[in-house]
Amino acid sequence: MSRVVLLADDDAAIRMVLNQALTRAGYEVRPTGNISTMWNWVSRGEGDVLITDVAMPDGNAFEVMPKIKKLRPDLPMIVMSAQNTFMTAIRASEVGAYEYLPKPFDITEVLSVVARALADAKKPTNAERKAAEEPGETMPLVGRSTAMQDIYRALARLMQTDLTVMITGESGTGKELVARALHDFGKRRNGPFVAINMAAIPRDLIEAELFGHEKGAFTGANTRSSGRFEQAEGGTLFLDEIGDMPMDAQTRLLRVLQEGEYTMVGGRSSIKTNVRIVAATHRDLSQMIRQGLFREDLYYRLNVVPIRLPPLRERVDDVGDLAAHFLRVAQREGEPVKTISADAIRLMQNYSWPGNVRELENLVRRLSALYADESISAEIVQNELNITERPSSPGAAGPMDVSMAVETHVGQLLREYEPSLPPPGLYQRVIDKVEAPLIAMALNACGGNQIKAADLLGLNRNTLRKKIRTHSIEIVKHSRRN
Repeated sequence: MSRVVLLADDDAAIRMVLNQALTRAGYEVRPTGNISTMWNWVSRGEGDVLITDVAMPDGNAFEVMPKIKKLRPDLPMIVMSAQNTFMTAIRASEVGAYEYLPKPFDITEVLSVVARALADAKKPTNAERKAAEEPGETMPLVGRSTAMQDIYRALARLMQTDLTVMITGESGTGKELVARALHDFGKRRNGPFVAINMAAIPRDLIEAELFGHEKGAFTGANTRSSGRFEQAEGGTLFLDEIGDMPMDAQTRLLRVLQEGEYTMVGGRSSIKTNVRIVAATHRDLSQMIRQGLFREDLYYRLNVVPIRLPPLRERVDDVGDLAAHFLRVAQREGEPVKTISADAIRLMQNYSWPGNVRELENLVRRLSALYADESISAEIVQNELNITERPSSPGAAGPMDVSMAVETHVGQLLREYEPSLPPPGLYQRVIDKVEAPLIAMALNACGGNQIKAADLLGLNRNTLRKKIRTHSIEIVKHSRRN
């Protein structure tokens, strides 16, 4: 006996395509273009799985799904939507959807999800979740690109869990926003959200910041002070820039994750902890492990669920939505109503955005504050981004002066973080950017001979070997042709 798929979508073309594909796969399909017919089928106990669109002529599927979940908790519900926002994915999860599929969808994926839903239908289900309120203008995450859809779906699945999450991505991609979304829409939403940036705290104070300290634990500790673990009790602890955590603190953090308890600096008794850990970094932790700078066992404790945030250049379709969102934020804060012309948006989509979403936000806020024009033109954006000053191709303007390249790089970094400043350690980060290619090219020029390369660079051989390890530079030995 074939399994019955209830299909509700007001788009006749989508109904036809899904009907044909599901029928060929061996299912019996009952299509409808309205919610009332779908509800009649469900209330009579018909169907083994439900596929439904959200917005229908006679109502919204999200409004009826909690009733379906209560009446038939074993009926898997698959939600499709062309809205494709973070809040749509979260809402689908909160009203009990088995899976959320953004439109346009892949037929193969639909068939796979239906098969999984039917296979899992006999398994125990979660209790009915409280339906979320209608999303307002402000959303924690913005964008409808394919890359963001994958992230929305992953986050929706994680909301009702306490799994540890590792968020990776370049600076400015919105790692803390994702961490806050996990907290604000998850099961710990009524608890505190506490963030600590490892790169912004002196290395010798990180342990005291994390675990707190007793009175007299060290010079200047005149009173007992709670740490971030204690402050985040019952909620979420966000460990930003985890790659900057010193090794001693890594060892203590690993012990907390393994045993569920910690000791304050200068304390003797163990304190039990109940927090969800979300970590983030822009560094390559795998490379740091090879260099002996990050504990491999801690990495696997933190990297239970990895989420990679794409740089803005990989999701340029979202530039328009993001720019409009930041304009609305500026308007709510008192700035006049403004728009950005279509030509300006196209120009912004062709820009590389080294500072990612943070750089885009700073640009939009600057445009909103400094220009009286109601519509921001492409010319204004071009001037602000200094696009005309950029050579069209490497070497097009002749050899680049090193000091000018460094000045450009540092200037870009400062603009990314304005009106604040970048995290401490700017000097070393810039030196690393210059040092790695310098050593790699010197080695290549010397045919991979470290003795000759050290002499060329004017470095001690041991110093050169240490820097090669630090930067994980691959040495390729070859014969030089004179």
